[in-house]
Amino acid sequence: MQFDVITLFPQFFESPLKQSLLNRAIECGLVEIKLHHLRDHGVGRHKVCDDVPYGGGGGMVLKPEPLSQAVESILHAESPQPSMTILLSPQGAVLNQQKVKKLSELQRVILVCGRYEGVDERFRELYVDEEISVGDYILSGGEAAALILIEAVARLVPGVVGNPESLCDESFEDDTLQYPHYTRPLVFSGQKVPDILRSGDHKQIKLWRKKQAYDRTRTRRPDLLKKRGKNNESYS
Repeated sequence: MQFDVITLFPQFFESPLKQSLLNRAIECGLVEIKLHHLRDHGVGRHKVCDDVPYGGGGGMVLKPEPLSQAVESILHAESPQPSMTILLSPQGAVLNQQKVKKLSELQRVILVCGRYEGVDERFRELYVDEEISVGDYILSGGEAAALILIEAVARLVPGVVGNPESLCDESFEDDTLQYPHYTRPLVFSGQKVPDILRSGDHKQIKLWRKKQAYDRTRTRRPDLLKKRGKNNESYS
């Protein structure tokens, strides 16, 4: 899968993309990430990419010309053609695991990192297929959000995660949080690992984990259970 990232700060991505799972995915050729410097498409000799908003107000707005030219340069450069152009924006739908799964099925996407007060509305209307937010809070720009999206999606690309079975029981996979985990030592600070996990009875362990996941979700994120009408479900 390929990500084309349009950003004013390509250096923001340098270290994270060289770490852990993402770095391995890139080195193995399973994921390709191309960084496109928006400044390369800036207006005039000073490569201007932002301007004051019409109507007044604080902050600056990303100009439509650099953004559109950056997207056009990607669209006409090579194949495969990007499946969609995504703007990272607090106005978008909040990213969830279902959306991550759908994105992982695509061959190539363009990610546009917003900055300042946002982007010119005409660029949004003409070029953006979907806006995505990573939460109901404000960041300085879309770069951190783009990294979150890239890592979440890349994990689901076949071959990226060494053991595919580890993806099946993760939080949000069934609109529930993940069950609690334990490892050695058997006793830590007076607290012992639950006996069921050492019983060898895999059927009972599976039921225990399912109940724990449900109880944890009911306590911490009841909104997830309501999404599919699970709020009255019981594993007792």
